[in-house]
Amino acid sequence: MSRKETHHHDHDHDHDHGHSHLPPEPELRVKALETVLVKKGLIDPEAVAKIIDIYAHKIGPQNGAKVVAKAWKDDKFKQQLLDDATSAIASLGFSGRQGEHMVVVENTPETHNLVVCTLCSCYPWPVLGVPPTWYKSDAYRSRAIREPRAVLQEFGLSLPEDKKVKVWDSTAEIRYLVLPQQPDGTEDWPEEKLAQLVTRNSMIGTAIVEAPDVPHT
Repeated sequence: MSRKETHHHDHDHDHDHGHSHLPPEPELRVKALETVLVKKGLIDPEAVAKIIDIYAHKIGPQNGAKVVAKAWKDDKFKQQLLDDATSAIASLGFSGRQGEHMVVVENTPETHNLVVCTLCSCYPWPVLGVPPTWYKSDAYRSRAIREPRAVLQEFGLSLPEDKKVKVWDSTAEIRYLVLPQQPDGTEDWPEEKLAQLVTRNSMIGTAIVEAPDVPHT
């Protein structure tokens, strides 16, 4: 897939909008809908719970962390990942629904990437698992495009004013994954150890990857 088909927004400056904490997703509406569907016999609550458990604990962010760690250690794989993310990710055994068309965007010293889905909650399940509640919230979906720096600050991430922020809007056709910058001092770490540093939020762009203070042995 051509990278020129991707959809992103550049933000090179701070915004003056008021900062408010992101409200929780209206989970009661979801629960109410689930209750109706169960009563009508359209879904099996045990099956729903099993699917959620699989994506939360077996197909969770640890898959994406393995992708990131390999890209940090293997320059050839990293280039493949940036050129054709879907194929590169599938080569590690991670594929399936919600991950058919992947694009990876790389954080650099000059640019920080942030992923959102303004229309609904499109999310790369095969590499990140179940989307977090805040990712699906109306506040995040609307504000990430409009005032990304303010949103990042609410996640505890303050970026230098001269660092460009690119916001990538996921769609039904394309799912984005952020390739975070590798922390300094971890160049000699093995992939398995590096993967433990990579968080879900860092692959969405609301956090960066930081090495622990304790020296690696």
